[in-house]
Amino acid sequence: MSQNTSSAVMQQRSEPKRSLDDFPTPPWATRALCETLAALGHDLSTKTVREPAANRGFMVRPLREYFGDASDIMDYGCGWAVEDFLFPYRLEEVDWTVTNPPFTLADRFVERALDTSRIGCAIIVRSAFLEGVGRYEQLFRDTPPALVLQFCERVAMVKVDPEASSATAYSWIVWLKGEKDTRQRWIAPCRKRLERVDDYEACRDEVAA
Repeated sequence: MSQNTSSAVMQQRSEPKRSLDDFPTPPWATRALCETLAALGHDLSTKTVREPAANRGFMVRPLREYFGDASDIMDYGCGWAVEDFLFPYRLEEVDWTVTNPPFTLADRFVERALDTSRIGCAIIVRSAFLEGVGRYEQLFRDTPPALVLQFCERVAMVKVDPEASSATAYSWIVWLKGEKDTRQRWIAPCRKRLERVDDYEACRDEVAA
């Protein structure tokens, strides 16, 4: 039987039932966001950033290379960061929120991030996230992003490994306070330049354990 390679099927992310939606972001993809923001005139070196779904820290580590201070809420691999971030209590403001949110909670993550960030927020999602009447009415119509940064290369979220590949297209969507004119940019091929030998050591250590 031949593989079904339709767009709808190839863009699905499959996880075991009751999983925590664990699709860690390859570090090079986060560096690509930071470099793009810097090229657009954002000085990140003096800014604070929060990653509210840090999991094993694959995004926090590269964020610390660019931002003045990078923190997370808690390792949601333990089941807590999602609740901590979305729970309606006062969070200390940061300049930026940058995250790979659980897909089913992405809308709520954006709302909470904008409420607790002084400058803006960025989420990495499947490019198909931009589609849909429901999401348009609930999110994009009244809270349009400032930037849609489309990767020209595929970003493998299925596992954090230098050999991983993916059939799914991903984008960074960026909201900036006070900006409602959405602009699209392309992130040029950069994986080979931004990927580092030690980016995946923590993942290999977990597998070995």
